[in-house]
Amino acid sequence: MSELGFLVVLPSLLAIALAIWTRQVLLSLAAGIWLGAVLLLQNPFAAIANTIERVVAVLGSAGDARVILFTLCVGGLIGLLEANGGVRAFINWLEHKRWAQSPRQAQWLAWILGIVIFIESNITILVAGTTSKPLFDRFKLSRQKLAYLIDSTSAPICILIPFNAWGAFNLGLLSGAGLEQPLTVFMEAILLNFYALFAVALAGLSIAFDWNWGPMAKAEAAAGELPLLELASADNGRPAAAVKPWAMLLPIVVLVLAMPVGLLITGDGQLLAGSGSTSVLWAVLLASLVAALFMRRADKLKIGEAYWRGAGKMLPIALVLMLALALGAVSRELQAGEYIAGLLKANLAQALILPAVFLLAAAVAFAIGSSWGTFALMIPIAVAMSGQVELAPAALVAAVLSGGVFGDHASPISDTTVIASMAAEVDHIDHVRTQLPYALVAGLAALIGFFVLGLVY
Repeated sequence: MSELGFLVVLPSLLAIALAIWTRQVLLSLAAGIWLGAVLLLQNPFAAIANTIERVVAVLGSAGDARVILFTLCVGGLIGLLEANGGVRAFINWLEHKRWAQSPRQAQWLAWILGIVIFIESNITILVAGTTSKPLFDRFKLSRQKLAYLIDSTSAPICILIPFNAWGAFNLGLLSGAGLEQPLTVFMEAILLNFYALFAVALAGLSIAFDWNWGPMAKAEAAAGELPLLELASADNGRPAAAVKPWAMLLPIVVLVLAMPVGLLITGDGQLLAGSGSTSVLWAVLLASLVAALFMRRADKLKIGEAYWRGAGKMLPIALVLMLALALGAVSRELQAGEYIAGLLKANLAQALILPAVFLLAAAVAFAIGSSWGTFALMIPIAVAMSGQVELAPAALVAAVLSGGVFGDHASPISDTTVIASMAAEVDHIDHVRTQLPYALVAGLAALIGFFVLGLVY
């Protein structure tokens, strides 16, 4: 699609612009897919039917279908955790242990949960958000701040762990790109993944020093005007002593442990060869079964009701994911990533190569709303570049990983950004606007870091 030139990036730009302007994410994504179909078919009317078929075709991919089903199942799991009283019991336990006795401690809880639960970014967001949301309401903290904290400790943490779905995906890309020691390169890249490290650190510093910048300051001020809230009961009024924190903790432990087991099974004993989408789906279904076992005998008949109520709340996210995957597919067909990557082929000074790769990956991720899609496009390019410039593969891979997470973190059409908004129950565009200043600061710090790294390499 080289003959289309700059036009190949217009579908993603249209989706982003419409999402910011109209706050209608589904409509914006659909418009982007339609424009991409117009460019491919050169017929605006035929593109309407093609848009529908492209969305339907997402379910034709087993991996994509599992991701969408997984999203609904996570909602069902959350519904069971609320119905069995586990969320309420866990919060009571935290208060009893004096781990969440102040606004600052409530924020630290969200931050810590985001770090501890590192198996999958969406799980991290949903667990940390569900657990922390009642505490944020009680202590008059804004939902926007909660969305920022859980979003900043999801993908940035997951990309730093080699043995999870993110690690398995990227190790597969590195191996496929021809590296003889992909795990070694990935481990070295973790230490150079400046954006992920800075984003997590900045989120912690924003808690420690009460940094609320720009739109976030306004959101916090508005939340502070609300009356002090009592924690809402999620256990249908049953006595607190009748439910233990394990009603929530054990399903989460099962969820975390089942993921690597699933990778081993689907990979025939090889962790890195396993299917991430299959493993997370198995894990969330097993965790849901464990959560259901904690339902009291009198509530057993309500298991289905609780599960489907929770899954129903995730339906908007599933629709966004379907459209985002379809937009990513049409962008790849238009070779939008390759077009942007071609801009790097001009001669650059040594110190500018890593910053350029970082910015390029960020631009691609921002445009397509997917860090994984960016990794798939950019890692082969980065590995190939390492043989042509005097830079280690780990440095170039780190620039791609950092840029992919940065662009994804700042993009209004990113799935993790959308899910963070839903988990915190805050307007999606409000979350994007309040989070963006922090993402830009961490991104600038990462850009400087890669410039310095290019000088010393």
